Amino acid sequence: MQMMKNNYLNILGLAFRAGKCTLGEEAIIKDIRTNRAKLILLASDIGPQTKKKLTDKCKTYEIPYAIVDDRETLSKAIGKTQRVAIAILDAGFAVKLRSLLGE
Repeated sequence: MQMMKNNYLNILGLAFRAGKCTLGEEAIIKDIRTNRAKLILLASDIGPQTKKKLTDKCKTYEIPYAIVDDRETLSKAIGKTQRVAIAILDAGFAVKLRSLLGE
């Protein structure tokens, strides 16, 4: 199981370096609204308000989302700090991530 988890973090890092991710609540909501986001990854320790806001938007616009590791693990994967949500903008990366996460 651990191996698989690291795998998705590698893919996340790749997606980020390829410029296929959006960070920041407002930008992510914009990408959900415009259907640019293919998958939303949420940190397990995301705040309840932010979580509700983002998951509600995902449900409204039928964008899949997954609750993954804590913000530290998520942030480290993309080389940023304090990231609780990441939008994946590329369908290929989104499909790969979902399969690795067992979605």
